Amino acid sequence: MFHHVTVLLKATVDNVVQNPHGIYVDMTLGGGGHSHEIASRLAADGCLIGIDRDAAALQAARQRLEQMRCRIHLVQRNYIEINEVVNELGFTGVDGIVCDLGVSSYQLDTEERGFSYQHDAPLDMRMDQRQELTAATVVNTYSAKELAQVIRQYGEERFANRIAQRIVARRENGLLTTTGELVEVIKAAIPAATRRTGPHPAKRTFQAIRIEVNGELRDLETAVCNAIRTLKPGGKIGIISFHSLEDRIIKHTFRDLARDCICPPELPVCQCGHQATLRNVSKAIRPTEQELEDNPRARSAILRVAEKV
Repeated sequence: MFHHVTVLLKATVDNVVQNPHGIYVDMTLGGGGHSHEIASRLAADGCLIGIDRDAAALQAARQRLEQMRCRIHLVQRNYIEINEVVNELGFTGVDGIVCDLGVSSYQLDTEERGFSYQHDAPLDMRMDQRQELTAATVVNTYSAKELAQVIRQYGEERFANRIAQRIVARRENGLLTTTGELVEVIKAAIPAATRRTGPHPAKRTFQAIRIEVNGELRDLETAVCNAIRTLKPGGKIGIISFHSLEDRIIKHTFRDLARDCICPPELPVCQCGHQATLRNVSKAIRPTEQELEDNPRARSAILRVAEKV
């Protein structure tokens, strides 16, 4: 069963959903937590569009939303294609968008998906099971230099070079096929004193490989810009991120789109002609203490909200 504890549920939907007769998009449907709350606030002529790459998420959300009174469209696509999805459904714009980034509780807890360093499973990590690139491909075919770059850039792991070299050396004795094998290689690459403190030694590397497999950061800025273009004037977008790399992209994208001029500060006169497309950009909204107590995985979550000009 697809189970996911929805993070920042009320804060997100309260900020985004303003019109019970409006059209709303959940760019990362998951198990339908945010979508269920949105749909519960919509009238019969309101509309919810849910997008997800994961077939299991779509199936679970479809069951969860089947009793809702509003119109519902669920689509298996990459969220970067939000414009195409909305247009193909016959809409010219939407009133609000929510996006909950990262991996779901279901994906982490379903061992055979290979997302978690806590379970021994095949090296997979694909959000969309139709795609060819898997964690096994990354681990077994990338060069030491390529692996180190992925682990350093996407995992912010200071031992990236050591981990990458260990992985390549381990491949000489046979390909790595399971998460358990990868965890052992990572542990061996990290000094014992470091392993005894802080988070699980494999946490950053697994995050990095997952991001690489699913193109999460590569697509994020484009997806955000595409989403904002889909909004009607006055429509709102709320995006939840779970690590600094995601939040940095969202923060900077929102900031740039809320400025009339993006010329370098040394230019005395604006030459870019840029006009703001966002306003009322919120500061970081974080989970309450009660939510953190109920769901420890929410600890790193940050919500940012903005309104279309």
